[in-house]
Amino acid sequence: MQKKRNLSMLEQVSRSPHKSRHKTREVVVGGIAIGGDNPIRVQSMTTTDTFDVAATVAQIHRLEEAGCELVRVTVPKAQDAAVLSEIKKSIKIPLICDIHFDYKMALAALDHPVDKIRINPGNIGGNDRFRQVVRKAKERGLPMRIGVNAGSLEKELVEKYGFPCPPAMVESAIRYIEIAESEGYHDMIISLKSSDVPTAVEAYRLYAQLADYPTHIGITEAGKPPYAVTKSAAGLAPILLDGIGDTIRISLLGDPVPEIAAGFDILQATQRRVRKPELIACPTCGRLAIDLEKIIADLEKRLEGKKTPVKISVLGCVVNGPGEAREADIGIAAGNGKGVIFRNGEIVRHVLEHEMVDALLEEVQLWEQTHASNTTDSRKDSIKKHSLPMLTTP
Repeated sequence: MQKKRNLSMLEQVSRSPHKSRHKTREVVVGGIAIGGDNPIRVQSMTTTDTFDVAATVAQIHRLEEAGCELVRVTVPKAQDAAVLSEIKKSIKIPLICDIHFDYKMALAALDHPVDKIRINPGNIGGNDRFRQVVRKAKERGLPMRIGVNAGSLEKELVEKYGFPCPPAMVESAIRYIEIAESEGYHDMIISLKSSDVPTAVEAYRLYAQLADYPTHIGITEAGKPPYAVTKSAAGLAPILLDGIGDTIRISLLGDPVPEIAAGFDILQATQRRVRKPELIACPTCGRLAIDLEKIIADLEKRLEGKKTPVKISVLGCVVNGPGEAREADIGIAAGNGKGVIFRNGEIVRHVLEHEMVDALLEEVQLWEQTHASNTTDSRKDSIKKHSLPMLTTP
């Protein structure tokens, strides 16, 4: 006999699975606020020798053009620290210096007009050296990222937990947070990175239960694209969907510029930061009865550069198309050379295939006029109750 399941619990759960952001304090980096209700910032790191000022600045300019909001440079040698002032005055976005092993380089970097310092306390030789860096950062009024990495945890924590697991990483982070707090220092951003996706996800989840300092999230050593982008998305999506994360870096082998688009795409897909139209298109199958690839290509080209946070659904399927087109802000269900355009779930017009791109762009223009303020609240108000909210931020 077939078992009858009790579905009454479904009526009690939220109809939108979207979770609110993990509430963190604000930390200001070079005039850009991280944490709180601020947008999740996308950052990257240069691959040049930092002391090569021309090459480093040129790469940062390319990152700026791609939309990078903060940039990090490595400072392993005195000659790298010596050029930080020159780099800083040549760029527009906040400059972060990255320190490994040598705490003296951290102290040297803090003599220059940088905007933040990133340090892994576990590999600089002890708590006393960490305290020296904290005191100087406090004296300068500069924030710090405490970067815990599964690959460089303190020996005693690895022995305590058996291997670099999420609890060990979080204990390491809390240890250094408390040391910094004992010095009266609170301008901290925390990262708990691992190249292992489940480890990173669980580490950030555990951390969010224990502290409210903003988090820098990423999957370290992700490797070469395109797999590295897939791996980063697989690791960061659960973290972001849980409401965790205040700044993000996608670590890719090679040119850092593609990291920026990947970061914004992951934020867009998780609806944590929507900055452009989202195109929804059905997969190619035997039911397809219009040239969907051409329509999407034309739309992408003509929507390039637009910041409108609108969902546009283009479906060439007579089976699922009408129902799914209704779920978008603007949708079209088409087949056999013609289609029906939906606006907020309602049919507004019929068009022929050669008219579809122009018609959809006209609808986008109308949507922009209707939602001219382009704020998070107005965007939410325009969405039907059964739809997911898109968090729109600059």
